[in-house]
Amino acid sequence: MAAAAAGRWRRGARLSAAALLALPALALLALTAGGGGGEGQPGSPPPLPLPPGLREELRQRRRDLRRLEAAAGGGGEAAAGGLGCGDLSLATGVSVLGWGFTKVVARAALAGGGAVALKSVHGAGREVRQCLQRYRAPAGCRRLAAYKLLKEVTLLQRLQHPGIVQLHGQCYDNSGDPELRVTAMLELGSPLEMIQLLQTPWEERFKICLSLVRLLFYLAHSPLGSIVLLDFQPRQFVMVDGNLKVTDMDDASTEELSCKEDNDCTLDFPTKSFPLKCSAVGKCEGINEKKNLFNAYRYFFTYLLPHSAPLALRPFLSDILNATGDLRYGINETLEAFEKVLHLYKSGLYLQKRPLHLKDYISLKGFRTVEGDYKCWPSYSHLGCLLSVHSAEEAAAICNSQSQCQSFILTQQRTWTGRPLASFQSSPTDLIPDANAVVYIKRSASSAERL
Repeated sequence: MAAAAAGRWRRGARLSAAALLALPALALLALTAGGGGGEGQPGSPPPLPLPPGLREELRQRRRDLRRLEAAAGGGGEAAAGGLGCGDLSLATGVSVLGWGFTKVVARAALAGGGAVALKSVHGAGREVRQCLQRYRAPAGCRRLAAYKLLKEVTLLQRLQHPGIVQLHGQCYDNSGDPELRVTAMLELGSPLEMIQLLQTPWEERFKICLSLVRLLFYLAHSPLGSIVLLDFQPRQFVMVDGNLKVTDMDDASTEELSCKEDNDCTLDFPTKSFPLKCSAVGKCEGINEKKNLFNAYRYFFTYLLPHSAPLALRPFLSDILNATGDLRYGINETLEAFEKVLHLYKSGLYLQKRPLHLKDYISLKGFRTVEGDYKCWPSYSHLGCLLSVHSAEEAAAICNSQSQCQSFILTQQRTWTGRPLASFQSSPTDLIPDANAVVYIKRSASSAERL
């Protein structure tokens, strides 16, 4: 469930920070107490005994959490300097962004400036409702769901990567209520909108895929072992300052499937199945890594990589798509292939053996043109034709390929790869003095103007 995902989430509700804490969450004291029944506050009525099945589920989740905390080097404590309950109590403008099966997510403005995403257990979510149908024990069912939030907090405390949303702090609060409640405070992101991404320039879509591959490489070799994202879908990701980040870790797992023979290790997807090997230690070899990689292929690579890519790079991208779609590549080989494409693109090596086009242009130093003369796709600007180029030579080739283009300039703007943006124009007549600019005009257009 992404921090600000759209789709099945409802938006717009506003509430105070105190009201957010009142959303059904975890009684931490009950979680850490033995027996799974959960003791109340001093003076409160003794809790009703929980059904045996629910007690067993609580014990299992408690064991899983403790095992994870042990692997993470101890968890549950906020990082030094992190946000706490005091910061949450002073937060303003709290509004619900949405909710999913287990958690509700809100946005809050901090007293010291900035904003965070707030996560807490959704007491009316599907996970709690299904538990209630089985056991009819509201408090126990909320505790069961809350283990997922504690698990997510523990993972975020240990895993540090640019592709993982940052945990800024957490608050355990029991003021005026028999239950302690937990709220996680996270880096705030915006929804990942695949339809919008398909309309962006190829370079930006490649950045998304490269960021995802670097994240999956980290997860495959994380300090906690190989980690699989069990609910791997675009809605589990957000964009933060133009960068892709996974924001929902409660369904992540550090466990690899146990096996006795190779037949126990089939990796099934709706349209494909992959036979894997059972290792000598009784684990399906690489199953977490391969599951992440194929999900990246089917949800991201197939849509974002090939369309409007530079022609010379398309064979390399086809190799990536074929090798990840068949799982012939592991994450190491996939990352190496992506880094190769990035090197070719940034260095301009993919432009070798192309005819020279810049000789067909004259250059006028100290001038620029007005943006917005004509539009092209996919452009970095909705007002005109603004494209990423390696050099003036590549810009000249692009201009020659567009019937409307008569001139171009290399702007001072740079993309994330360091490449300049070129602005293409259909008329070279509207020149504006600019000491830092150079305008390139087709010789044929210049001759026509003189005539």
